[in-house]
Formats: sequence, structure tokens, C-alpha cells
Amino acid sequence: MRDKTTESRTPIPPATWKATMLVALTLGPWPASAFGDHPPPEVQTEPEPAEQRPAESGEVPRIYEVLDVRERGDDLTHIAEAASEGSTGGEQLMQRPILRSGEVVETVPGVIATQHSGGGKANQYFLRGFNLDHGTDFSVSVAGIPVNMPSHGHGQGYADLNFLIPELIDRVRFRKGPYSAEKGDFSAAGGVDIDLLRSLPEGLASVSGGDDGFRRSVIADSFSLGGGDLLAGIEIYNYDGPWTREDDFERFNGLVRYSTGDAGRGTSLTAMAYSGDWLSTDQIPRRALEQRQIDRFDLIDPGPRGSTERYSLSAAAHRGDSDSLSRVEAYALFYDFGLISQFTYFLDDPERGDQFEQSDRRWVGGIDASHTRRLRLGSRPVEGKTGLQIRFDDIENGLFRTAALERFATVREDAIRLLTGGPYAEATIRWSDSLRGTVGLRADFYRAEVESNRAINSGNADDLLVSPKAGLVFGPWGNTELYVNFGSGFHSNDARGATIRRDPVTGEPVRRVDPLVRARGAEIGLRSTRIQNLQSTVSVFLLELDSELVFVGDAGGTEASRPSRRTGIEWTNFFQPLPWISFDLDVALTEARFTDRDPTGDEIPGALEHVVAAGVTVSDRGPWFGAIRLRYLSDYPLIEDGSVRSGATALVNGRLGYAFRSGLSVALEGFNLLDREDADIAYFYPSRLPGEPAQGVDDVHFHPVEPRSARLTARWRF
Repeated sequence: MRDKTTESRTPIPPATWKATMLVALTLGPWPASAFGDHPPPEVQTEPEPAEQRPAESGEVPRIYEVLDVRERGDDLTHIAEAASEGSTGGEQLMQRPILRSGEVVETVPGVIATQHSGGGKANQYFLRGFNLDHGTDFSVSVAGIPVNMPSHGHGQGYADLNFLIPELIDRVRFRKGPYSAEKGDFSAAGGVDIDLLRSLPEGLASVSGGDDGFRRSVIADSFSLGGGDLLAGIEIYNYDGPWTREDDFERFNGLVRYSTGDAGRGTSLTAMAYSGDWLSTDQIPRRALEQRQIDRFDLIDPGPRGSTERYSLSAAAHRGDSDSLSRVEAYALFYDFGLISQFTYFLDDPERGDQFEQSDRRWVGGIDASHTRRLRLGSRPVEGKTGLQIRFDDIENGLFRTAALERFATVREDAIRLLTGGPYAEATIRWSDSLRGTVGLRADFYRAEVESNRAINSGNADDLLVSPKAGLVFGPWGNTELYVNFGSGFHSNDARGATIRRDPVTGEPVRRVDPLVRARGAEIGLRSTRIQNLQSTVSVFLLELDSELVFVGDAGGTEASRPSRRTGIEWTNFFQPLPWISFDLDVALTEARFTDRDPTGDEIPGALEHVVAAGVTVSDRGPWFGAIRLRYLSDYPLIEDGSVRSGATALVNGRLGYAFRSGLSVALEGFNLLDREDADIAYFYPSRLPGEPAQGVDDVHFHPVEPRSARLTARWRF
């Protein structure tokens, strides 16, 4: 890596300038009346009725109807720009058994959400051969607010979804790879946008209870008010888990949302509040279990625990007509996080132990504006989109040494002001009835100011990265389309790593990391709905990163590492032969390798190689409903030479329910029905237990999957 923080890293090649000029020509300027009472002059005439337009043209009367894909089974031919994009509706989501709220992202084919500590922490995410830690290359947004936290006290891109109330989700939209100009930081592997409901058809109240101290209550309803809809919901949650020392995870979630208008024109104001406290059973060393020093659900140090508060307010407005759509979203967020962890026990400090505390307190503000417009380039229809995304984080975070929960040393404390974002543009041109192409360009800036408790590690970091995108769609022929996509993306690095000069513990010189790290991707895919009631896609992908982020066990965080490449194939299927039953099957096979020469080896620790998710869902079969799902993760390397590997994990979860005519329904959920003793996550690093050598012992450390358990939910719709 180069020691550089101020100059631009990426010259713009001639091909990129040509793409930029094409986008600019096809888009033209934004109309002055984008939010006014009149359409721009060129679209004042009434659009031709949909039924009179040629079906093969792929045009629809309103842009916002194209964007309103809602269910996984929807036909995305004529609409999608890549084989690896799609959507899952809220109703489908609620038919799945969900152990943790963060598992809603598992509706994205190939995504796995696990946990390596207490339930209040952000999930550990996996996608396309990435161990994404808590969200490093996987972007998440909820109601237009980005969830990933740059320069977070625990890990770069930390994405905690515990503030979600699943019953109030409208849909989950996903895109994989760096092919969309709309997607910026943390989206190299993929990203999800979670939309919330604007209203409920009827109020709901639910009460749940189950094994291991599980208790959950939700009440939500919506009302007509002032020409709009007011939605409100509250969740109260408690879960101890199967651990010998109970996790005692308690959380409160609240949401109030006011919406006006319709899909073509409207506004919304959304307020969300979350507070959570928990104790943590961290990963444990395998040798301690094999030597019967501890039980599978024990812990080494009883200290680990955490708390999070998150309060947000966002406003959105959109205005559309037959040929254009403008959107503006603004948000403000307060966030407070504290976590005490213990991963290496007595390796660094044989007397007091290696317990440490991480904190993160921040204010976040941002805006996301876009304008989509339909034009014509000669006789060819063009849909162009321009946008601007800006985010500012005012952060105070720290790392402290603790013993018995008391701080005794400060490793570092920092005040960080971080400004990120940039403009983007994208145009889709239909060259013929069977060929359309997309070109896009995104320019991202990064500006960080770091004030550290050690002045030598203070400073400023600047960077600029230009990311071109391109794609072609061939077809449809017989309800089948072929997609070819190329793109460049990135993830940001922690601002503290971009300004550091000396290690705060050892005092040794440290090389700075690049603020923005480039990713390059390519994908060829096929989507077909030729077989009635079956939607099937297959995609082959390549993704390269200039620098990998890897988990470091003794620090409990991530650090920049070597360049890498991932290649793989994904096959996804959704089959609904009858209105009351559906089947889904998703298979992902990936090979992940470091691309530089190093005697330690080229395998990437934590990179999943095989993922299979499958399910059968029954709904509206008289009063009965239910689902059963399989989630399989193959073993994966834990060190670079592949000589140490994790075990495979296979979980079967199920749900069975009955709906009464009175509006009451009862559902029984079962998790890990086969009662397998697998691991949610595993790492390999040195740690030291009492009486062991001073240099510690290299070992597998894992967090077990939870044993078989059941939960019963009674839900009343009123």
C-alpha cells in the first residue's frame, strides 16, 4: 500500500470520458419544474395508453411503476439490469422463521447472517466468498438511511439491524456487485435497501414466548390523518439464549411514520428509536471444550457486554409524471454504542487479562437526491438518472483496556469528522427490441479530519475515486434475458488508519492505508421465466479488490490486508406451481484467493465456498400456513494455506400456523430442528488460558449455533 492521503489516486481513462459525455447528452439538464406543478415542455402531452404500445418495446407508462417491483416471484424481464438483482416483499418475509431480526437480509440469495457474540451486536454477514465482518463490503439502508457506520469503534462498515421491526417491512430490494451507479461505499459485494410500510390494512398485536427466556411483544396500527397515513409501531424484546450465563438481551424499538400521496407524488416523515442492552457470550477456544474446561455454551470471561442507542429522523419527497421522477431524501441520526469484549484472554496481559472496551458516539446527517427522466435519442428510448449523495459523520470513539469492567488504560481516543459521497449518472438506452445497454459513472470523495489523543496520529485524509459502470441486456427471447455487466466500486477504510503514523500500543511506525479501496467486478447472467410459474437466474461473476479487510482476533477488529480475487457461480430459483405453495432454491459456489505472492498461502480466511438455501412455503391453504427452510454453509479456510478449516454448518428451521376467522392466528416456530452442534462462525488465532505458555496457543475459536428451540406467537389483527 502507498503512503498517500491527499492526492487523487485514479486517472480517468478516455473510455470513461466518452461514457460521461454519452450520459450527459442523453440526460440533459434537470427540468426547473421537477418539483413544480407542471411537467417539462417535452412531456406535456398525455402518454399513450399502455395497451396501445407495442409490448416488445419494453416501455411502460410511468417510470415509478418500473421501479415498483415487489415480490421475489415477479417477472423482472424488461426491468432488471443484472441477473443478480431482485426484490422480496414483506408478506413473503413474514412467512419465514426468523431467529434474529438481522436475518431478513437472508432473503437475498447467497447472503448468510450469523452471530459471533451477544445478540445485540450487528450480525456477521457472508456473500460471494466474503466474510463481510459486520458489513464491510455489504451496504444496507432502511427507509433511505444508510445503516453502515464508517470508522466505527468496533469495525469498519458496522451494520446493526436490531432496530428493525420485521412486521413493518414493505420489501427488501437487493443488488450484487459494483454495477449500479446509485450504489457507493460498502457495496462492492452487494447491497440491500429495506423499505418500510406506509400503512397497515389492519392493526396488529402479537405476543411471543419460547425457550431460553424468549419474550417479544409488538403492537402496530395506522390511521388516516390530514389526507395522509400515520403508522406507529412498538416492539419490546427480551432473550436470554442457551448460554450458561444468560445474555439478557433487552431491546425497545419504536417507529412513527407519516406519509402522503401515492407512487407518483408524495412525501413521508419517519422517526425511529432503538435502545438495546445485552451480555455477551463470545467465541470460545476449541481446546477448552475438548479438555472439558468449559461446556459448549459457557464463556471464558463473564465481562463482555454491550449497549446501543439509535434515534433517527428522515424526510422524503418524490414527484413523478409519465416521463420523469424526482426524489429527495434527507436524514439525521444519533448513535451511541459501547462494547466490552475478550478474545485472547491472558495473552497480552497475564495479570489483568486482555479485556477491552470500544465506544462509538456520533451524529450523522445526509441527503440523497435523484432525478430519473425518459427521453429519446433519435428513435431510441432512453432512461437517464442523475443523483447526488452526501453524508457527514461527527464521531467520537475510543479503545480502552479494562479489567473487571473498569478502564485502566486508554489505547486511543479520537474525534473524527468525516464527509463522504458524490454525484452519479446513469443512462439506459434501448438500441433495439432485443438489446438495451446501460452506462454509468460515479465520483466519490472522502474527507476526514482526525483529532487523536496522541497528536502524532492526528491529521487529515482526502481521496477521490471515479467508478465507471456498464451493462448490456440481450432479449427477451422466450421470456429469457442475457445480462453482461462490468463495473468498478470501492469500500472506504477507517479514517484512523488513513492518518495514523505510530502504533498506539507499541509506538512503532505504521503505514497508513488508502482511504478508498477500489473493487472491480464483472458478471454474466441469465434470467428466465420460460417455464410457467418458475423464475430462475444463473450468474457467473468475478470480483477483485485492491486490499482485503480481515478479522484480527487479538484486537477484535479488522485491518487492511492483501489484494484478492473471487470467482463464482450463483443459481437462484423461485417456483410457485399453485397460489398456496412456493419453492425456492439458491446455490452459490465461490473460489476466493489472494492475488499477490506470499509464502503463507493464497486462501482467504473466512471465505465461504459453498452456500445452499432452500425452502418450501405454504400460505392461504385454508386456515393453515407454514414453511420449512434449510441453510447450508460448507467448511472454509481459517488460515492462508488452508491447513486449518472450519466445519460445515447445516440448519433446518420451520414454521407452522393456523389462522382463525376472528383475526387471531397462532404460529409455532422451530429452530435447528436437527439439533446439530455446528458453529455459527469460526476463527483461528492465538490466545492464552491460565497456565499456558506465554506466547499463547494457536487454536480455532468458534461461536456455537443455538440448540433446538421453539417459539410460539399469537397474533391478532384488528
